[in-house]
Amino acid sequence: MKLNYRRTLLIGLAFLSICAFWQMYDSIVPLILQQTFHMNETVTGAIMAVDNVLAVFLLPVLGSLSDRVDTKFGKRTPFIVVGTILAVIFMSVLPLADKKENLVLFVAALFFLLISMGLYRSPAVALMPDLTPKPLRSQANAMINLMGTVGSVYTLILISLLVSDDARPDYTPVFVGVALIMVAAVALLVITIREKKLAAEISEMEMEEAKRAAKAGGADEKAAQKAALDAAKTKELAPEVKRSLIFILLTIFLWFMGYNAVTTAFSRYARTVWGVTGGGFANCLMVATVSAIIGYVPIGQISAKIGRRKCILGGLALVLVSFTAAAFFTQYHPIINAGFVLIGLGSAAVTVNTLPMVVEMCRSGDVGKYTGLYYTFSMSAQIATPILSGAVMQYISYRALFPYCALFVVLAMLTVGLVKHGDNKPEAKKTLLENFDVED
Repeated sequence: MKLNYRRTLLIGLAFLSICAFWQMYDSIVPLILQQTFHMNETVTGAIMAVDNVLAVFLLPVLGSLSDRVDTKFGKRTPFIVVGTILAVIFMSVLPLADKKENLVLFVAALFFLLISMGLYRSPAVALMPDLTPKPLRSQANAMINLMGTVGSVYTLILISLLVSDDARPDYTPVFVGVALIMVAAVALLVITIREKKLAAEISEMEMEEAKRAAKAGGADEKAAQKAALDAAKTKELAPEVKRSLIFILLTIFLWFMGYNAVTTAFSRYARTVWGVTGGGFANCLMVATVSAIIGYVPIGQISAKIGRRKCILGGLALVLVSFTAAAFFTQYHPIINAGFVLIGLGSAAVTVNTLPMVVEMCRSGDVGKYTGLYYTFSMSAQIATPILSGAVMQYISYRALFPYCALFVVLAMLTVGLVKHGDNKPEAKKTLLENFDVED
C-alpha cells in the first residue's frame, strides 16, 4: 500500500485556504479594530476571541453533521464549497467597511464571516482520513499540515509586500489576495477530487485489508468484526492515567494561553513598542513559521530517542528563553529574529508531541473523543487569552505582554512535569515526510 501523494496534495488545498485566511484574520483584523474604530486592547481581544467561541460550538456540530450528509458530491465537499463562497463574500465587505469607518457593517460582516469559516473547517479536516487508508494517514496528515503552512506563509508574504507604512493603510490588496487563493484552492480541489467515488474505493480497500488480517490471524470474518467492536468500546481510565490526562490537558491549555497571546497581539505590539511600520511585523512571524517547518525533522528524531515529555519540556524552555529576552527590547533589532527561530522550534516541539500524548492514553475506540478534549482545552485558552492579555496591555503596559506569556509557559512546564503516562517513545520515522505529522 502506497500513499497517493498527488491526491493528498490536492486534498490539502482545503486546509491551505483555511490557514491563509486565519493568518490574515489574526494579523489584520486587530489593526483595523484599533486604527479605524479606535477600540482599546480589551475590547479588541474580546472580538478576536469570538472565532474561538464559535469554534467550540460549531466545529463538533458541523463535523458530526457532515458525517451524516450524503450527496452526489460526497459528505465534505458541499460544506467546503458553500463555506468558502460565503466566506469570500463576507470577507470582501471588511475592507469596504474599514474605508467607510462603518463599525456596524464591519462587525456584522465579521460575525457572518466567522460562521462561514466554521462551516467547512471540520469537514475539510475530515476529508483526508475519509480518502486515505488508515496505515497511510500519518504521512497524509504531514502533507496536509505542510499545505496549511504554505497558506500561512503566502498570507504573510502578502502582508509584508502590500501593507504600506501609512497610519491607516489600505488592506484591500491583502483581502483580495487571500480571497483569490481561497477560491483557486477550493476550485482546484473540486475539479480534481471526486470525494464520493474515492471514499467508496478506500472503504472497499480497507475491508479487503481487514479480511486478509482476519485470515492471517486464523479467525473468520465474523470473529474479526466482533474483536474490532470489543476493542472500540469505551473503558474507564485507571486513576493514575486519568491524572496524567488532566495534567497534559492543563499543559495544552497553559501553552495556548501563552503562545496565542503573542500571535493575536504581535502586530499591535510590534508597532507600539518596537516601532515596526507597515507589514514589517509579518517578517518575524514568517521566521518562526519557517523555523518550525525546518525543525519538524530533527524534533521527530529527538522525540524517538528521548520521549515526548522531555521534548515538550525542551520546546517550552526554548520559548521561555525567547519570550524573556523579547521583553527587554524597547525597539526592533534584527537579533530579535533569532528569538523567533527559537520560538518556531519550541512551538513545533510542543505541537508535534502534545496530541499524541493525549491519544496514547485512550482506547482505540475513543480517539475521536480524546481528540475533542484536546481541542476543547486549546480552544478555551484561545478564547480567554486574547481578552486577558488585552487587558494586561491596556491597564498595565504593552511591555507586559511577553512577561505574561512567559508566566504561562513556566506553568505549562510545571504541569507537563507531572505527566507520567502517554510518554511512549514514538517509533523512528521511516521517511522524512512522516516527521511533519502534527495535528490540524
